[in-house]
Amino acid sequence: MLPTFIKKLFSPSSKKQQREFITVVSGLPRSGTSMMMNILEAGGIPAITDHQRAADIDNPKGYYEYEQVKELPNGETKWLNNANGRAVKIISSLLQHLPEPYQYRIIIMERKIEEVLISQKKMLERRNEISDNVSDEELTTLFHDHLHQTEDWLQKHHHHVSCLRVSYNTVLKNPEVISRQINRFLGGGLDVRAMTSVIDPALYRNKKT
Repeated sequence: MLPTFIKKLFSPSSKKQQREFITVVSGLPRSGTSMMMNILEAGGIPAITDHQRAADIDNPKGYYEYEQVKELPNGETKWLNNANGRAVKIISSLLQHLPEPYQYRIIIMERKIEEVLISQKKMLERRNEISDNVSDEELTTLFHDHLHQTEDWLQKHHHHVSCLRVSYNTVLKNPEVISRQINRFLGGGLDVRAMTSVIDPALYRNKKT
């Protein structure tokens, strides 16, 4: 039987305490960022969220949003002092406002642009909201330009930023493989079985064939 101190040394909880970085989940809207936050939380990484936006038909497992994130462009970053070892969802357009004193491991969710547009339109229709009068072609170009700018930022800040790109579509097809990959990226110690169990392929409702 292993001594108690050995058990503690190799337990998932002790490994969580060793995460001297902030886990960030990012990507375009409707790219699976909330799903990834749910996966990380199931794996044992506490989520930074204020629960102000309740779960609904578009995100049945919650949005995992944190209002203070929107204040990053205004220099409101004090909340990051307590963010080590935790996960936060930050839309890709705000990544450039993350301050340098911190270390980040960023999971970038990638999804087919056509599916992002379909999902966004359906969500706006359900809420009786009207989107800007911009064509799908224009939005596609804007999204691609934005993704290139995000990639440039990631490359320039590699000294304090590590990045893992995860395909939304692959998560749903190979949940265990992706869960193990995420576990390695974040230093190990996560509950891979629990991560895999919360991935629900039935939520893949907006497909582009």
